[in-house]
Amino acid sequence: CHSKAKSWQEIREGIRSVGILEMEIYICGNRLFMIVETPIDFDWESAMAKLATLPRQQEWEDFVSIFQQCRKGELAKEKWSMMERMFYLYE
Repeated sequence: CHSKAKSWQEIREGIRSVGILEMEIYICGNRLFMIVETPIDFDWESAMAKLATLPRQQEWEDFVSIFQQCRKGELAKEKWSMMERMFYLYE
């Protein structure tokens, strides 16, 4: 459901409209890992609050919740946790 052909265009547009520049989701077994690229002054809380009000967003959240261990009606901010990078190989 996350392929370019099957993901909903409204969701892609909504993600960009709240200021997210790029997003990648990786899967390993039943675990997902998401990398989000944003501007330096990006405010995650306000962006997620705005995203939750966009057309079809709750419908999408409910649809993908069948693949996640969460309750119907949970918002994206309740399904994803922030992580702190602890290593990078950049010179």
